[in-house]
Amino acid sequence: MIDRHVGPAGRAVGLHRVLEPTGVLPQAALRLDASPEIGPDEVRVGVERLNLDAASFRQLRTAHGGDGDAVRAAVLEIVGTRGKMQNPVTGSGGMLVGTVQEVGAESPLGLAPGDRVATLVSLTLTPLAVTDGLASWDGRSEQVPARGHAILFARSIVAVLPDDLPVPLALAVMDVCGAPALTHRVVAARPGASVAVLGAAGKSGSLALAAARRAGASRLVGLVPTAAEEERLRAAGLAGEVVRADARDPVAVAAAVGDPVDVTVVCVDVPGCEHGAILSTAPGGTVVFFSMATSFPAAALGAEGLAADVTMLIGNGYVPGHASMALDLLRNEPGVRASFTARTGGDSAQ
Repeated sequence: MIDRHVGPAGRAVGLHRVLEPTGVLPQAALRLDASPEIGPDEVRVGVERLNLDAASFRQLRTAHGGDGDAVRAAVLEIVGTRGKMQNPVTGSGGMLVGTVQEVGAESPLGLAPGDRVATLVSLTLTPLAVTDGLASWDGRSEQVPARGHAILFARSIVAVLPDDLPVPLALAVMDVCGAPALTHRVVAARPGASVAVLGAAGKSGSLALAAARRAGASRLVGLVPTAAEEERLRAAGLAGEVVRADARDPVAVAAAVGDPVDVTVVCVDVPGCEHGAILSTAPGGTVVFFSMATSFPAAALGAEGLAADVTMLIGNGYVPGHASMALDLLRNEPGVRASFTARTGGDSAQ
C-alpha cells in the first residue's frame, strides 16, 4: 500500500488510499489503492455479496441492452480500473456484505475477525478488489455474489448482520436504510403532515411510507408508474392512497397526488423526477430526494422557476440509528417484508 504520509485525521477518512487525484476524499477520487494490507486503524472484509444501487444498476442494464454478460464485464472493468465500485455515469455505487478478516489494532469500529457485516457506506468510497471474476453472477440483478476484499476506514459505518434475517434480505434493507430514518425525522417535525412518496413500491419507497406512518402522517400517498406496482402497493397496505403516474411528467404527478402535500419523498431511480415532486409539495413544505438519479441543479432551478417556496433535502444515507430503524420496520411491518421478500426471492436464502 502506498504510504502518503497523511496524519491520523486524513487516515481516518481514507486519504492515504487515494491514488488519483491527490488531495481529494475517496468518494471523489478516480482511483483508490485497494491493496489488502491494512493500516493500524483499518479493517479488511472478505466480500461475499455486493448490492449495486438501483440507479447504477438500471443505467448499466439499459446501456448494455439487458445483456447480463456485458453488465458483468462492465462492473469488473469499473472495479479493476478504479479500485472501487463507482458507476462513472451515475456516480453511485452501492454497499456490500462480507466477513471481517483482519482488524487493525487502532480501529474504532468495534469489529472482530469472523464478524459478518454489512457496510453502511457507499462503494464509491470503499477500496474494493474482486478476485472471482463475478463468476456466480448473471448480471441481471442488483445483488452480486462476489469474492474479494474491501477496506474500511476509521470513520466508515458498518453493522453486524442480524441473526434472524437471510443475508439477501438484510442487505437489501441496509442498502436503503437512510431513507426511512430521514423520512421519520422530517415527518415527525411536522405533526399531522401529509406525505407523498414517489417510487413508493420500491425498496426505499416502501420503507419511507412505513416510517412516515410511524411518525404520525395524516395522509399517505404512494405514487407508482405501472398497474402491476399499483396492485402490489395496494396489497401491501402501506399507503392510504395509491396513485399512478410517470414521475417524469410533472403535471401528471401533481394531478395524481391531488392536494399538495407537506412532505414529498422521491425514491425513483430514473432521472427527471424533480419538477413533479416540487409541484406536488405545498408552500412551506419539504422535498426529500433519495434517488441517486436526481439532478440537483434541475431541482434548484426548477423550484426557482416555479416560484416554489419549498425546502429541498438531499438524503445522504446516514442518520444515527438508521439501520436499526429499517430492520425494525422490516420485522414489524408485514407489507414492508412482503415487498422486500418479493425482490430478494424469498426468506430462505442465506
